[in-house]
This record gives sequence, structure tokens and C-alpha cells, in this order.
Amino acid sequence: MDQINHPQIQQYLNSFSENPFYQAIIVVIIGLICAKVVNVIFSKIMLRIANKTHSKLDDHILLITRPALFYTILIIAFTLVTNLLSSGQTELIIYSLLKTTAVFIWSTFLIRMARLVLRSISKNPDHLTIISSQTRPLFENIAIMLVIGGAIYFIFTAWRIDMTAWLASAGIVGIAVGFAAKDTLANLFSGVFILADAPYKIGDFVVLDSGDRGEVTHIGIRSTRLLTRDDVEVTIPNSIMGNTKIINESGGPHKKFRIRLKVGVAYGTDIDLVRKVLMEVAENAPDICHDPEPRVRFRNFGASSLDFELLGWVDEPVLRGRVLDALNCTVYKRFQEEGIEIPYSKQDVYIKSMPEKG
Repeated sequence: MDQINHPQIQQYLNSFSENPFYQAIIVVIIGLICAKVVNVIFSKIMLRIANKTHSKLDDHILLITRPALFYTILIIAFTLVTNLLSSGQTELIIYSLLKTTAVFIWSTFLIRMARLVLRSISKNPDHLTIISSQTRPLFENIAIMLVIGGAIYFIFTAWRIDMTAWLASAGIVGIAVGFAAKDTLANLFSGVFILADAPYKIGDFVVLDSGDRGEVTHIGIRSTRLLTRDDVEVTIPNSIMGNTKIINESGGPHKKFRIRLKVGVAYGTDIDLVRKVLMEVAENAPDICHDPEPRVRFRNFGASSLDFELLGWVDEPVLRGRVLDALNCTVYKRFQEEGIEIPYSKQDVYIKSMPEKG
């Protein structure tokens, strides 16, 4: 019985191994097994290791990598099956379809990866200051355009379409768009550099060369918005903000702002008394900081007055107008109480001769 069946079994095995259909089935089964093994490795082992880290970025990366590898292994298996079962024009079409599918899978993976990485970096601006919550949409769009551009190129290559004419047309269109939107592009790049260099931030009080002064309420890709003390919103293109002198009153080691009250007294006034009165006014003012301490400076011998200056610090630049108003009122009242004269411009008219009576 063994002698009878052995040649038959051997013949059956030889015919099975030489049959492309059976070989294709084996390739598909092996592909499914490999894809399943990779899926299990990522879901059971790699994710457990990633869960032990403090960052959630690696968890998300593994979650989007797992399906991409799973379907890639299946595409490789179907490519081998196509090589076994198809030939000629049919084989080329199936190859192109499989390559196109692979391009879509990995393009989706790269777009999701770019978004995850950019969002992670934007939440930690200390790592890369140019990428923040404001600039992240710009970089996401750039990454998406690059991935889509590469995907289109590989799809055309998969279908054996010549890209030379398309690239030349795209270059001409790009030049035309660049000239047409040069102002928009200037604002765009200036906005990126402003966000990266951070000469000011939201909440700062800035003064421009034009004289506009206000609080920065929004820093966008195209423009910056200021809210003036009159509650008027001013929108300034970033190309102008990037090429103008900006005084940031909230910059420096702290947000405190120094105010200056200039006052003149008549010649012959006791300057020690003036110093004492001005210091008492500053020390009793509720909005004047005690650190740094206020100070009084004798600045000039003016044309008709001795010019003094009271220097004090307030917590925020927005308090400047209110505090100066209160100080002016208090200084004037105290000078009246102490008999300190505040000189004002006078003109004496001398009549050399009177006209003769007719």
C-alpha cells in the first residue's frame, strides 16, 4: 500500500508546488500571517512599552504605524501573487493599482505623523520656538502640500506618465502666483519670523514709529492687532511690523513701567522742600511701586523755572495715564499748601511812546 501511494503523493506534491494558483494561495496565507504577527507585536508589545513613557507622542505614532505596516505587507503579498498569476498588460495595471494604494496609505501616514509631531512641538515651545500654537497651522499646511505633491509624483510614476511637462507648467504657475501674491507672501513670512523671534507677545504694550500705542491682542500669520487706549482695534500687516521700530513697554525683566512727572518751580524756591513734597506724594500714591523706590531729580535751570522730575514705577504700562493724572492733582494741591510757586510764561509790554493827539 505504501509503495502504491508514495509515488502518487509525490506526484501530487510536485504538481501542487508547480501550480501557480496553489503558490498564490500560500503567498496570501503567509502574507496574512506576517501582517497579523506585526499587528500583534505593535498592539501587545510595543504599545505596552510606549505606555511606560511620560510622553503620549510615541503611543500615537505606534497607533498610526500599525495599520500602515499591516496593509503594506498585504500589498507586498498581492504583488507576489500578481507576479505568479498575471502577465502582460494586466500585470502592469494591477502593479500600478497596488503602487497607487501604497502611496495613499503612506501619504495618509505621513500627514498624520506630521500633525502629531507639530502639535507635540507646539505644546513645548522651548524645544523649537518657531513652531507655536499660532504657526502650527502654517507648518501643517506646508507638510500636507509637500506630502500631496510627492504622492502625485509617485502616482504618476506608477502609471508611467511623463512628469516633465507637468513640472514645467507647475513652475510657470508658481512664478505667476508668486508675483500676484507677493504682498501676501511678505506678510506670511514676516508673521513666521515675528512668532519665531518674539519681539512682542500677546498682552504686551507696544509703541510704533507711527505713534500708535496699544495692547497686542492677536498675532496672526498675516497681521498683528493692537487695541488702543481708546478701545480702537488697529490691524497692521506683518510686513510693516517686521520692518518698523517697535518699543515694547512690557519687555525687559518685568512688566513694570516707569512714569515721569515733570514740574517746574519758581527761582528762589527751597529745593529741599520741593524734593520732600514730591517724595511724599510718590510714597503715598497707592499705584506707585515701592520696589524700585520712587526718586526725584533736579534736571535743569530753565528759562523761568527750576525743572524737577518725579520718577516712579507702576505695575503695568496701562496704568500710566491714570497714575499721572492722580499725581498731577496731588502735586498741585500740595504745592499750594506749601506755598510753592509754579511759574508760567509771562510777557511784559513796554510802550516806548504814545501817539500824539490829533
